[in-house]
Amino acid sequence: MKTLKKFLPYLLQHTMDTTLLFGLILFAGFIGGELAKLVGLPKVTGYILAGIFLNPGFFGVIPVEFTDNTNVLTNMALSFITFSVGGSLLFPKLKEMGKEILYITLLEAELAFLITAGGLLVFFYFMNPFSGNSFIGLFLPVALLLGSLASPTDPSATLAVKTEFKAKGPVMSTIMGVAVFDDVLGIVNYSLATAVAVALISQEPVVFSTVIQPFLSIAGGVVLGIGFGMLLNFITGLVKREEDGVLLVILAGILFITFGVAGYLNIDELLATMTVGVVVVNFNPRQDAIFRVLERYTDEIIFTLFFTISGLKLNFDSLGSVYWLVLAFIIFRFAGKALGVFGGGLLAHSPKVVRRDVTGGLLPQGGIVVGLALMMNQNPVFSEFSDLILNVVLGATIIHELLGPVAAKMSLKNAGEINS
Repeated sequence: MKTLKKFLPYLLQHTMDTTLLFGLILFAGFIGGELAKLVGLPKVTGYILAGIFLNPGFFGVIPVEFTDNTNVLTNMALSFITFSVGGSLLFPKLKEMGKEILYITLLEAELAFLITAGGLLVFFYFMNPFSGNSFIGLFLPVALLLGSLASPTDPSATLAVKTEFKAKGPVMSTIMGVAVFDDVLGIVNYSLATAVAVALISQEPVVFSTVIQPFLSIAGGVVLGIGFGMLLNFITGLVKREEDGVLLVILAGILFITFGVAGYLNIDELLATMTVGVVVVNFNPRQDAIFRVLERYTDEIIFTLFFTISGLKLNFDSLGSVYWLVLAFIIFRFAGKALGVFGGGLLAHSPKVVRRDVTGGLLPQGGIVVGLALMMNQNPVFSEFSDLILNVVLGATIIHELLGPVAAKMSLKNAGEINS
């Protein structure tokens, strides 16, 4: 083992360039995903574990310098991922979902945010994991940022359980309906928390930091997304060719420009690209072809690279000191989800089985939440604690993706919606 750890870095330093490293990451991620699938785990878990295997702090297969320069790829992947999230907000579908889905989604997402943020503030007070102890400049921003990451749900694990056991019923329908909109609220919560956290750390005036700046960032992202979404619709209307490659080039170009312009204007990049997806799915006659191209040609390679790189960024030096924070995050998030499902179900007069069993299907977490943590990791304002946040999120994601399918299966079985 020691010989391998010494030999691999030497070999890579002298023989590998960036292109070869990307190929190694992509292939390792593919192998990890397939192995995870073989043992019944979500492929995203395999991607992350493959990245951990290549991590500079593990075998040292990938140099530290390389992991510090992957932001461009991360941003490109996030452009596609948030566009897909926006594509789930089809207005007629929203009307069909009814008040039950909307009430439960709103309460479980926001209570997960608030309870996680509030609970972590208490933890920080008694167990300070930082070198400083400023409430306004440190504890509150970190709690808000981690709290915002408690909202999203990864429906892929629950969907796999549904497919395997042919689950069908009100609990399954509610879980999938809620999971669709979880990521949307997660991005909004993230955008708000990020704007407030930056302002608090920068010690700007309270009114500006808590009201004006978040509003400008969020509103600016929405307006920019609407503009570029309309431009995308216009261009695809002019270009009548049906080749998948043409649509993919147009889509990628618009999304990358949107993301870049938003960053240049210092407004929310993720909301901007998500809003492009909302505009396209609701107002583009060729929406089916566009999203089909995205699913067919980009999803697999984007997710493989994206999550494998997230495992590369795991910091082993600080991971051992945040295990308690990972557990606290999981517990507070579960409490928020459970209370939100119960409260939303009461407001919507949902059946008892929905209020009792939906929470188990909302535990898996991956997808967009890792992307949000990576975005935080890029922000120099958060440099003091961004590694800690990423470690907490990756640790919680692995646990959620390992236990999530089990929890989903137990909930659906308890609801009588799957066969024994």
